[in-house]
Amino acid sequence: MENIKKLIAEYSSEISPKAIEFRRHFHKYPELSEMEFETSKFISNILTKWGIEHKAGIAGTGIKALIKGEKGEGKTIALRADMDALPITENSGVDFSSVNGGVMHACGHDIHMANLLGTVYVLNKLKSEFSGNLVIIFQPSEEKFPGGAIRMINEGVLENPKVDAIFGMHVMPEMPTGTVGFRKGIYMASTDEIYISIIGKGGHAANPHQNIDPVATAAQLLIALQQISSRMAPPQIPTVLSFGKFIADGKTNIIPDRVEIEGTLRTFNEEWRAKALEMVEQVCQNTAQSFGAKCEVRIENGYPFLYNNEELTERASNNAKLFLGEENVVDMELRMTAEDFAYFAQKVPACFWRVGVGFENEEVFNLHSPNFKANEDALETAIKTTSWLAFCELKNL
Repeated sequence: MENIKKLIAEYSSEISPKAIEFRRHFHKYPELSEMEFETSKFISNILTKWGIEHKAGIAGTGIKALIKGEKGEGKTIALRADMDALPITENSGVDFSSVNGGVMHACGHDIHMANLLGTVYVLNKLKSEFSGNLVIIFQPSEEKFPGGAIRMINEGVLENPKVDAIFGMHVMPEMPTGTVGFRKGIYMASTDEIYISIIGKGGHAANPHQNIDPVATAAQLLIALQQISSRMAPPQIPTVLSFGKFIADGKTNIIPDRVEIEGTLRTFNEEWRAKALEMVEQVCQNTAQSFGAKCEVRIENGYPFLYNNEELTERASNNAKLFLGEENVVDMELRMTAEDFAYFAQKVPACFWRVGVGFENEEVFNLHSPNFKANEDALETAIKTTSWLAFCELKNL
């Protein structure tokens, strides 16, 4: 395996400059969820140029590619990258900033795609060294419910050949470039979107007794809802209930007829998740009724919590240490953010891991920030680690 490690390092170094070019192209021409048409064409053209068997148009713009090992039958390992960008106006200042107004790769999906293309290059050159199959998944619409993962699964992306395990990678700006991170078991939260309308009776602010004030009702409602996460949630289950939108379109002297509130529930247990959402409905109705108002609640169920298979993830972490050195492999903490990769993890053993893209001595801008930047030196680390993890799993190491 020492020779394979050297070859992976060599091929990763060889393709990294090209992967940076790919990344900059994706970053300059980002596309929103379910609109990744040009991105998909770009990827398909590269795969065709490299002679990689693939099928496009899965779940709209998704791509499934296949590399067959030349040592006969064996396991099938899948690698996945997401393709979509966010509705954010870029303010990063990089030379290859988005030219598509109001759209930005602020979550690193451009790096994910470039990494996976680089990994395809490396492992295709090594296909004479392994048995089994490598399935490559370029997935659309991670950022928008219901997500592209479940649709690709429903269209058979994990079948023919049947996938035995799957890896996904995500950038991490808080981690230094050159490092990677893993966490066994429960890792990322479920996510649900909550839309609340408080309907009252608007009128002159000087005559509140003649109105049913939806603003006061909504203010009390927000306080009451926080009791779900602070007092009703089991203390051993991390829970976040946050509201980021509150629209009361009145004036200094006008009480409006209605208030709109939007928020999210994040947690790590399906039974508690269902119960908490029931509580949201109950608290909303009871609070509105106590003020004489009416309430409409709409809940859009999002992604399940993400579970990293313990055996697979431990092997991956140990193998990463062998390749990068123990000092460059980090144990990750729970994250309340969500990922539709969780759907893959419900179907087959999965490992979702992180790659540090932080700059030394520079301010860190978080994911989904218009100022987000990533250190492109991390692409070589990502490519060689992804290639090594997949190769080790194919070889049952």
